[in-house]
Amino acid sequence: MAPTGTVSLKLLVESTDQRVLFAEAGKDFVDFLFSILSLPVGAVTGLLTKQDIVGCLGNLYVSLESLSETYIQPTANKDTLLKPMVSNYTANVPRLLPNLQSSTSTINLYRCNGGYSTCRTYIANDSKSICPTCDSVMSHKATFVNPPERAASSSDEGGYVKGVVTYMIMDDLVVRPMSTISCITLLNKFSVKDVGVLEEKAIDFGMDEGVKLLKASMQSKSVLTDVFLGKKVGQREVTNPLAVYIRDLGNAHE
Repeated sequence: MAPTGTVSLKLLVESTDQRVLFAEAGKDFVDFLFSILSLPVGAVTGLLTKQDIVGCLGNLYVSLESLSETYIQPTANKDTLLKPMVSNYTANVPRLLPNLQSSTSTINLYRCNGGYSTCRTYIANDSKSICPTCDSVMSHKATFVNPPERAASSSDEGGYVKGVVTYMIMDDLVVRPMSTISCITLLNKFSVKDVGVLEEKAIDFGMDEGVKLLKASMQSKSVLTDVFLGKKVGQREVTNPLAVYIRDLGNAHE
């Protein structure tokens, strides 16, 4: 079972513009980020509210959720779409998203108990499925057999990435191994001349932050700033020369 709780990371914040330049994190946080790619669309939509989703997927989800069973095929199960199993939620990846059902923890498989030889070749994950050969309900529970366990090597840490280095996660979730050269290159990219404007913030990242990050990753290119500073890059006040001219013109006539 994957560990729960929180993971730690450090943010490098530019205090002048109040934006996150990058986060410094270990294997656990990077494993979590990459595990998002394994989530089915239905699982992602179910974790977010209708207002959190850009586009129409929220409407599609709510439509199926509210549709009466009268209109659903008797062999179909709405939960296979609304609450899909996460088939690749790798062991040792921090569980930082709520209500995810892992198919590795509970696997129910069913087969037909018919007399035809081809009946036994079909497997279903729903006990209401119909056998393509004899049209019987596939309600006979089958036993799932795991492959032989591979002997774990001393370097096998589970998850996706190795823990031998610290990782740099950019505001737009670009991930790369951290190095002195990459830090200097990044500061030059953002034209940071005075290191005095840089602040380091230690963050405990839990399930609440996990849902916020999932939401922001679908809506924004400044995910870390949005999640941890609550402010989108570019939302600070910007002076509009035309607006200033109109305002000054109005003041001149008062």
